[in-house]
Parts: sequence; structure tokens; C-alpha cells
Amino acid sequence: MRPRPGQVLHFSEDPEIIRFVPHVAPTAQQRQAYVWAVSADRCPDYWFPRQCPRAMAWAVPGTTDADRERIIGAGCGRRVHAIEYGWLEAFLTVRLYGYRLPAEKFVPIGEPVPNAMVATEPVEPLGPPEPVGSLLRLHEEAGIQLRVLDNLWAFWDAVTTSSLGWSGIRLRNTRPRPATTG
Repeated sequence: MRPRPGQVLHFSEDPEIIRFVPHVAPTAQQRQAYVWAVSADRCPDYWFPRQCPRAMAWAVPGTTDADRERIIGAGCGRRVHAIEYGWLEAFLTVRLYGYRLPAEKFVPIGEPVPNAMVATEPVEPLGPPEPVGSLLRLHEEAGIQLRVLDNLWAFWDAVTTSSLGWSGIRLRNTRPRPATTG
């Protein structure tokens, strides 16, 4: 599920939103009230249950062959997403909806590369929400490797110190970081 030209998408488990109103999320790093959406390239970041922690990595122009092979894996495409086993059932059964919104109401946000689109005024969807369907199928069709791990922290540490592009969402919902020994 991706936006058509002139659109951005907002993903939600709520199929009854008729108007998106700017708000400041409790975990927001900025104090400006926004309506949040994503462009086509960042849609896969949101093919998850809303509260599901996920760590994602993808090849970018500066990615080294060593990092690509070590983290994504030989013959495994250009992108990998990881979740924890405790979230697998929710991932497989969630009913997620995509809301198509008018792109002209939104501007990119994020440095150095925009990671989302935001609007500062209320926005009405262009139509009713569309069921996203199987998140596993979306990953398969997009050629995104899905990894299910006991704990995300070792993967996250490897990703964030690599030459890959990366993003982590809802990491506060992961299992605790394992204690180090030695």
C-alpha cells in the first residue's frame, strides 16, 4: 500500500477517522502540533501494528558491501525489518487501514533526510480508509526481509553503527536490553 501521485498516507488501526487534527504526541521530540503522514518511500516503516517496536535497515549509496552482507545478508534484498517474537501474532492479525491525504497540505520533516510529512492544519482524508491487508504479504511483495528476533537490541546496535540507512520506531516497547556479562 503506497500513495498515488499527489497523496501521502497515514496508517491507523482506527477505521473511523473523518478528520486529522494536529496534535503533539506524548513522546514527540518537538513541541509543534502536527498531522503526520508518510510518502511512498517511508510507507514500509508503518506496515506494523501501531505499538509494535521495529528496527529497520536498508542499503543507501554509501553502504559498504561488508555491512550489507553482515546485516541484510547475501541475496536478501536491499532492506530488512526486525520485530520481536512477542509481537508476531499482532503483526499477523492486526487490521490496519491506510488513509489517503492530499500531499499539498504536507511538508517534509526530518534531518538530514526527511522521514515523514507533516501538516499544521486539520486535514480530511480523500476518501474512506482502505484496509491494508496482510502485512506479511506487503513485505513479501516489496522484497523486504522480515526478521523475527527474541530481542531487538543486538540488531539495533549493529544497524545504528553501520553504513546502512536505518530507523527504529516504538523501541520503548521492546523487551529490556539484555544484561552484559564480563
